[in-house]
Formats: sequence, C-alpha cells, structure tokens
Amino acid sequence: MTGYLNPFEGQREPLPSELVGAGFRQEFAEFDGVLISYVRGPEVGVPLLLVPGQMSLWSSYRLVMPKLARRFTVYAVDVRGHGNSSWTPGDYSWDSAGTDVAHFLRQVVGRPAIVSGNSSGGILALWCAARVPEQVAAIVLEDPPIFSAELPRFRDRDRWVHSSLAHAVQVLGDLDHQRVADILRQEIPVSETRTVRMPDRFIDFLDRLVTRHRRQHPGRPAGLGVRWLPRSLSEPIRAASMFDPDFARAFVDGRFYGDFSHEAALRATTVPVLLLHANWNRYDRYGLVGAMDDDDARRVRELVPQTVYRRIDARHVIHDDEPREFIAAVTGFADTLPSLIGSPPRG
Repeated sequence: MTGYLNPFEGQREPLPSELVGAGFRQEFAEFDGVLISYVRGPEVGVPLLLVPGQMSLWSSYRLVMPKLARRFTVYAVDVRGHGNSSWTPGDYSWDSAGTDVAHFLRQVVGRPAIVSGNSSGGILALWCAARVPEQVAAIVLEDPPIFSAELPRFRDRDRWVHSSLAHAVQVLGDLDHQRVADILRQEIPVSETRTVRMPDRFIDFLDRLVTRHRRQHPGRPAGLGVRWLPRSLSEPIRAASMFDPDFARAFVDGRFYGDFSHEAALRATTVPVLLLHANWNRYDRYGLVGAMDDDDARRVRELVPQTVYRRIDARHVIHDDEPREFIAAVTGFADTLPSLIGSPPRG
C-alpha cells in the first residue's frame, strides 16, 4: 500500500434509530493490516453477509436490515476503499477484496453464511463461492456485472459503465479539491438519441450545501445538512466522500481484474445460487446500460444449473429500490434450503 490513508478509517458512525432498535451495532475487524468496518445484528439464525457495490456503503441496506434481522444473523460490510474501512491505493483487485471477505467469513462469522452481494459485491460473493466454498452456504447475486465487467468487453463494448467510473475518477481523483456532488453531473442514456441529467444549477446548489456542511463538521463525511432533500441525493454524496477513487481507477485502467475469470468461477460454484436481475437497456451508442443483459443471465444459469433466477422490475440497487421484493426473494430462497433455514420471524 502506498500514498494516502482514509481520513474516516476506524470512525464510528451514528446508526439510524431503526437499526439501533433492531439490535445492530458497528464493529471493526483487521486482516493483514486492512481494517474492515461492519455492522452486525443480533444472533438469530443463519448468517447473512451483505456486500454492497462500488461506491456504496453498508448503509445502502438500511431499509432491509431490520426485517432481515428477524430471520438471519445479519452482517453488512464496507468493502476496502469504502466507508470506515481502510483505503489501499495501488492494491485493489478481485483477489484482494475477495480475500478480505473470505477472512471476514472465517474469522468474524465463523460458520458457513449466505453471502449476498450487489453489483461488484455480487462478483465478490461469486469469488468466495469459487475460492472458499467451505465458508459459503449459498450466494445471492444481486444484479452483478458478470461477464459485462470483464475486459475487453467492459471497455470496448459496454462502455457506458466504464465511462461512468472514469467520470468518478475525474471528479474524485484530486483528494484536496473534490466537489463530491459533481458525481451526479452525468448523462444517463434513455434511448439511442436522448440522455437525461440533473440541471447544472441544481448540482452547483448541492455543492454549496456540501461546502457549508464540511465547514460546520470538519473531519466528517460530506453531507447536505438539510432534511428536505431525499436520501437518494444525500447517500451517494456521503458515499462518494468516503470512497477511494483509486478503487474506480483500478477498474478503468485494468488493474482490478487480474486473472479472475467469471466463467471459471461459475463453473467452480457448487453452492445454491439466487440470481436477482434488475432492469437494463442496450444502445448501440452506449452499450449496456445496466449490469447484465438477458444473454448474460442465461449464460449464468447454463454454467450453474442450480441457479434460482428472479427478474425484478427495479433499478440496479434492488435492495434500496424495491426493498420488499429483495427481502421476499432472499427469505424465500432460504426457505428452499432445508439445512439453512434460520429462526422464524419474531413478533
């Protein structure tokens, strides 16, 4: 590891009242010099590990954690490079991040768990199923970029997501002069000829709110400081301020991938799999706008015949966009695994 450190590493964040009431608490674990921040619920049933995607924090799961905690012993982590976990500039890859999750399963959870990952977190769940199957009871792949986040396809064919990460690097790369609200200053394709984006004047307004919040709360993650703006705005800004841009840079310049093959990992997966597939579009000009298309999902099922497939009408972060659907899918999947059925819901 070289360069800079995470200014928020090891900080304790106040938990939302609904999580405190459900018995959650924040803890830390260190593996090979890397500190991992996580939140865990009470001991209830089968362990369920929640792994968020790139530029997301454990808190993206806050809408589903209380109800999941009635059924599972829930853990939610900040992946290295995110939140209150260590930043490791120069050392981001599927193998390094996957090894963190494997250490967490072995040393913190201590028994086989259902590993549920969103987006790149889904690839980490797949990595664990293939590399440390003795630690994994089953995996939930929540709209993972399987096949689409492999080179050269990611860079050359499905280039919109690749360009989105390049935008994040450009906006966040200078740690001393970040304008984190500018992460929202991006065009989103809605057809071959039309894109939508937030008005520049509104993003400038958000930037001013962030600047004021930082003056009032030095040493804390970025915030907007107002309650009348939705969490869909405040959460990405907070997460971006707690994100190491070298994580995204490693995706853009190719360092992240190493020799990890999605196909080989799927062929090696013997545990039960739930694949949750969100909405997507494909445009000639932009490539795939989403994480996986129908051909990708079909190929996953061909390579892993035990896969249970659910198509959900939702945006990429299903657990935040359609929390009830996510909870029902995960608990219903657990019901099909007799040896894994946890305690019934309480109350």
